[in-house]
Amino acid sequence: MLLHIWCIVCASSLVLLHSRSVLCKEIKLPSRAAKPPSPSGFLDKLMGRTSGYDARIRPNFKGPPVNVTCNIFINSFGSITETTMDYRLNVFLRQQWNDPRLAYKEYPDDSLDLDPSMLDSIWKPDLFFANEKGANFHEVTTDNKLLRIFSNGNVLYSIRLTLVLSCPMDLKNFPMDSQKCTMQLESFGYTMNDLIFEWLDVGAVQVADDLTLPQFVLKEEKGLGYCTKHYNTGKFTCIEVKFYLERQMGYYLIQMYIPSLLTVILSWVSFWINMDAAPARVGLGITTVLTMTTQSSGSRASLPKVSYVKAIDIWMAVCLLFVFAALLEYAAVNFVSRQHKEFFRLRKKLKEQQRQRTQGSGDSKSKGKHMSGNSTPHGNVSQQCSACAKEDEMTNQGFLFQSYGLALSSVGVAEMDAPVSADLPPGLGFYDIRKRFVDRAKRIDTIARAVFPMSFLMFNVLYWLTYKVLRHEDLLAAP
Repeated sequence: MLLHIWCIVCASSLVLLHSRSVLCKEIKLPSRAAKPPSPSGFLDKLMGRTSGYDARIRPNFKGPPVNVTCNIFINSFGSITETTMDYRLNVFLRQQWNDPRLAYKEYPDDSLDLDPSMLDSIWKPDLFFANEKGANFHEVTTDNKLLRIFSNGNVLYSIRLTLVLSCPMDLKNFPMDSQKCTMQLESFGYTMNDLIFEWLDVGAVQVADDLTLPQFVLKEEKGLGYCTKHYNTGKFTCIEVKFYLERQMGYYLIQMYIPSLLTVILSWVSFWINMDAAPARVGLGITTVLTMTTQSSGSRASLPKVSYVKAIDIWMAVCLLFVFAALLEYAAVNFVSRQHKEFFRLRKKLKEQQRQRTQGSGDSKSKGKHMSGNSTPHGNVSQQCSACAKEDEMTNQGFLFQSYGLALSSVGVAEMDAPVSADLPPGLGFYDIRKRFVDRAKRIDTIARAVFPMSFLMFNVLYWLTYKVLRHEDLLAAP
């Protein structure tokens, strides 16, 4: 009985072992997946010493040129300086090209973000800024550089830069001008047979949303183009972008135009001040002239010494001319108001000459009675010449009197014999003559009160029409 049970157990064990072996043959256990290489080992294999990659040789060596696509992102734009004619900006410069030697399939990721120190291990384009006057990298808190390699061999290289670029400016319309500043990206050592730069098709130049400039408005349109350079060493690729800037003249209105306008208007106050108040009128005139001179010098302090005339120069020059003319106007008024004194001085001198002439003729008659037989032709000739000279002097002084508005006939010969105390023309007293000249001086002030404002108003119309409308349209029409 026990033997029979033992035989059954052994038989069942054999059947179980057989079935397990059959199942193991039919069912294949899955093998362990291949472990991806470590990043360090992968990079050593891709661009390390064992990879055979040579950073000194460009991609497609002895083949077609490498196409490098560029785009920039502007963080800040400002410090536009007229004296040195340059501008300062902070940008992200991004370059992208394809290097077949860096293509990979062993690593699962489609792209690799590498440390900036790996930049020394790969080939890079020799890009530089052709119109650069100064530049610096950023290393806080680490090098502001980005290196990204894609599985198809594309390389993205981004770097943050602060640039000072040259910008030749035309300041003829300053401060109502618009400027065009360029940025040129050029290859230094590779000719167009080896390297070609081109702009990204979409978003080649991007600007930060909160970008503001203190004096200018940066227009949205950007002029993208090519500026291929031809040197003795070959033809080099070059691309450029043009920034269009329009100046906002609010600062200059507040600091220059309005103060100079008020200074000119202040100089007209002297036309309403009594002409006898010489210290007040002269002091006001000199003060306004000196003020305009100071403002004119201040307007030129922040500008380069260019050889042409700027719009601000014309404004300051005309304002200075108006305040100087107001000072000269008082000089003319004062001169005319004092001409009655000159009139009476000349009249006294004329009477004195007439008296001397009468006495001379009486003496000559008395001498003629005693020396009628001894007279010589020479004496007659000298007397005649003396009389002619006195007549010419009387005639010239007569023209002087006519210039003052009083005819010489009113001062008759018979009246010349009157005493000096009766030094007045018939029917016209001393105060009447004085009033005539004073009225002429006042008339000059009255005319100036209308002529000066109207002339300055006409100048303003022509000035602002020329520089804000006509010149502005010409600039917009220019390519």
